[in-house]
Amino acid sequence: MSIRDSNVVIIEVGRTVVRAGLGLHDLLKTPSVEIPACVGLRRNTLGDNVDSQINGGLNGSDEQMASTSRATSTFPQTASPTAAVKDYLVGPQLDEALANGQDIIVSWPFADGGVSDWTQAEAIWKHILFTHLQRRRVQNESPILFSITPGASRDTYERICQIFFERFNVAGFAILERPMAQLYAANSLSGVVIDIGDEVTDITPIYDGFIQHNARTSVALGIRHCQNYVANLLRSNQFVVNALSPPENPLAPETLHATLLELVKQLWKDDQIKIPSDGETALPEDEGVMDIAAVVVAGREKAVIESTQKKKNATKQTEAERKRERDVEAMDLITVQFREHSLTIGKERHRFCEPLFDPSLLLDLPGTAALNPALEKPLPLQEVVGHVVNQTEVDQRQYIWHGLLVTGDITRHVKGIGVALQSRLASFINNPELITDIQPRSIRVLSVPDYYAEYHKTGNGYAAFLGSSITAKIIFSEQNGKNYVSKADYTSKGPHAIIEMTPSLL
Repeated sequence: MSIRDSNVVIIEVGRTVVRAGLGLHDLLKTPSVEIPACVGLRRNTLGDNVDSQINGGLNGSDEQMASTSRATSTFPQTASPTAAVKDYLVGPQLDEALANGQDIIVSWPFADGGVSDWTQAEAIWKHILFTHLQRRRVQNESPILFSITPGASRDTYERICQIFFERFNVAGFAILERPMAQLYAANSLSGVVIDIGDEVTDITPIYDGFIQHNARTSVALGIRHCQNYVANLLRSNQFVVNALSPPENPLAPETLHATLLELVKQLWKDDQIKIPSDGETALPEDEGVMDIAAVVVAGREKAVIESTQKKKNATKQTEAERKRERDVEAMDLITVQFREHSLTIGKERHRFCEPLFDPSLLLDLPGTAALNPALEKPLPLQEVVGHVVNQTEVDQRQYIWHGLLVTGDITRHVKGIGVALQSRLASFINNPELITDIQPRSIRVLSVPDYYAEYHKTGNGYAAFLGSSITAKIIFSEQNGKNYVSKADYTSKGPHAIIEMTPSLL
């Protein structure tokens, strides 16, 4: 079967977000669809016996509040045996219903890394294919490359394959585990992928193109823990607190905290946070002699003259003025617009990722208990990564350490997390008492190469989508089609065909 690149669909399913795109181009593009991985169900759809139809009962008022807003501190998973695919609201439909104040039960079917409700999952995938990507079920010529959280059972693979062929009538289907796709995007086959999510960070070691499932793990640390930490730091900024909660009309403590969380989210989304590595220092300025000929050839004479004049003017400043400028620069102040307020934020914002490396900072902070209802005490990220790699075979470790890839939505906006983690992992490879040919000697930080022009400014945040696109371009162009399920394969073998066509399952 001949497959056109323009018909290929990429669907990436994460714990809290689903991304998709149509078509493979010479310059691989970023996803055109990005929606929260949740569905909504109108409470009146279930009739009178609401509580008996929803798992967990939702009898308590706290649970009901937690399930009717996307701004909750956890991602509730609720299910109704009687609800059909058409009953669920997805994407903009759900946003509109929540904005109008409708009584909506929200559920996140992929939040635990698997699929907690198949009807809800089908509603999300159907919405993406037929509403966003405008595919037609009757004449669906699109093959699907589907990337999913690792560790799914064979039954899960078969169930997903069955839904896409029998419910969506796709032309072909293949499944790829997300960490593998992320590593492909960084042009490597071995490494350890650290995927930082909203409330969970997944750590996956990979050797020679195969995930080492026995060592893979997750830690209950994520973006929301970092947001909560900085929000509490901002409480000591009286200028910010007084602007958001005036003494004459103060906000309730819970409302103030929610407002500060929203402010912190805006800060990292606007690329206002930097993460210095452990012991990192600024590079010295170049004091070399200027190459006048090179300046003239480049046509930069005017710029150089203006720069020189500015330096001369700067020398005329008084020592007090220079000291004042240095003090202001050291404070690293920025002014942001937030809710009709002009707020001045200091360098405390750069402490955003500290909880990842030292979770003890979260102890007893307001909001922490809600993020960690199981009262777990997570280990620092560097210790978990070190432990994960040490669970792999001894002769594999030097290759895995040579591919440290930090990914997740946060890496689209906050740069340098990989370097910061690298410096904290040095103790796991330095062993002067053990010097052998298989002893790891260095840790190399990976990133998406610059030659992917569309991904140049997105960090590693879209690595899974890029890796899936690369894989789709390869497997769907194969003449024999050995790595994806065609309609003919599905007709003759049924859902089990996906097991035979997925190398990682063999």
